[in-house]
Amino acid sequence: MRARADAVAQTRQQILDAAWSLSEETLSLAISLADVAERAGVTVRTVLRHFGSRDGLFDAVAEHGRAEISTERETPVGDARAAVRTVVAHYELRGDFVMRMLEQESVEEGVARAVAQGRRLHREWVRTAFAPQLERADDGKALEDLLVVATDIYTWKLLRRDAGLSRARTEERMHTLISRLVGEED
Repeated sequence: MRARADAVAQTRQQILDAAWSLSEETLSLAISLADVAERAGVTVRTVLRHFGSRDGLFDAVAEHGRAEISTERETPVGDARAAVRTVVAHYELRGDFVMRMLEQESVEEGVARAVAQGRRLHREWVRTAFAPQLERADDGKALEDLLVVATDIYTWKLLRRDAGLSRARTEERMHTLISRLVGEED
């Protein structure tokens, strides 16, 4: 019994990993269940047995991704420089993928749900990473909104992709912005 349960869990994980890696490579609209099954080394019927539908699969992939991203974005509370390093490292790893997801949110419901979850996750990360700064602020909600913007994927994109800044220069600019928002020295 235990071996069977382990095999089922392993197959499920293979399918999730395959769908996750495919979604990092191409627009999710272009990914079929056959693509996922082929990458995972299983049949489409097996994918459907585990997830019920394409939407069920991609909802599970979004949850799988959320767990990975939460781990990647762990940072010491109250350390603005570490928070910037963490979020930039995350965007360096996943930024282009996230930008592709944002492009698709208006045309695919499952992607829209994943993107909305990502926005909530980012705001929660800001609340945690900058908790001491938010507690000291006269208007914590306004500061929270501004820190969300200062650490957002679009801020990274504007600096890193559009302006062509190096990773180090991008971190420096984001840290300068945050330091000024929270009233700390650069």
